[in-house]
Amino acid sequence: MPLAVAAVAAAGMTGITTAATAATASAATISHAAGAYRGPDVVLPPHVYAPYFEAYDTTDGGLAQLSAESGAKYVSLAFLQTPTPGSCTADWNGDTSTPISATIAGSFGVDIAKIQARGGTVIPSFGGYSADTTNTDIADSCTSVSAIASVYEQLVTTYHVTRIDLDVEADSLTNTAGIERRNQAVAQTEAWAVAHHLVVQFDYTIPVNPTGLTASGLAVLQNAAAEHATITEVNVMTFDYYFGTAQDMLADAESAATATYGQLQSIYPQASARAIWRSIGITIMPGIDDYGPDETFTTADAPALLGWAAEHGLGLISIWALQRDNGGCPGTKGAGSCSGVTQPTWYFSHVLEPFSYLP
Repeated sequence: MPLAVAAVAAAGMTGITTAATAATASAATISHAAGAYRGPDVVLPPHVYAPYFEAYDTTDGGLAQLSAESGAKYVSLAFLQTPTPGSCTADWNGDTSTPISATIAGSFGVDIAKIQARGGTVIPSFGGYSADTTNTDIADSCTSVSAIASVYEQLVTTYHVTRIDLDVEADSLTNTAGIERRNQAVAQTEAWAVAHHLVVQFDYTIPVNPTGLTASGLAVLQNAAAEHATITEVNVMTFDYYFGTAQDMLADAESAATATYGQLQSIYPQASARAIWRSIGITIMPGIDDYGPDETFTTADAPALLGWAAEHGLGLISIWALQRDNGGCPGTKGAGSCSGVTQPTWYFSHVLEPFSYLP
């Protein structure tokens, strides 16, 4: 922890205003002026650590409990998907018994309210590998843009959240119709939020190589710009490369973010360097990823990543996933409930959480 705090203090980062954060500030101002801003709605800080919580795994504790124990004030909650292909409704893990609801058991309403009462919030996430390979991401499944937007809006009004994550990978990266519908629905939801004096932001979480986004990943963002959808963060997943060689996962993460920066410059040529850096996030898989020991993000890598992200002014750091932030299974690859490396419980979260307190 001292290394992490020192890295944040040394960075001395000043505030950066992007188009997305400016829009958020404007919307918040309108909301306060109109007397319509709801108390529980927590707008995320300009730099945030928001680890993923696997919504399908509560064996080691619930969402609010693990948020409190780890110290992670902000949590990405994954995943929402449709129960069947062709559906226009979204449920947690695609299970119709856990719909988007503030009161139904298993739908996280109580846990989200507890986190918000402590000054934090969650970022609900759509998609993920399972949904993106079964046509159950809502934008792939549903052919109505308005219906997709209605589900996004339902999240905002039900849980009082201010950011939504769109995890697009596998087949969803090449589903052109789904990509267009998703971005059109994002733009429609953003217009709805402004009209109702609410704040809503959208992130894209996309696979990446150390050389940057693939052509299909870049095309998702190019279409977002074409559809006038404002994307607050491009969150690159810097793990599971499967190259077959030993990787320096810290160097790869930094290289991937740097390459993504150059690619975003091509989409947003008028944006400042600092604005583009702030629109980039990195998600790491702490410890041994699904490939195996050759792709290990070590405990020594964590404070170094924090310092690098602070120095460059990134907007987001995350891990997959909160349930893995412990040393319960040394040597095990891709475990869902432990990192595979020797570490104190919550080590990665304790190191990375100070990122949320950058100015």
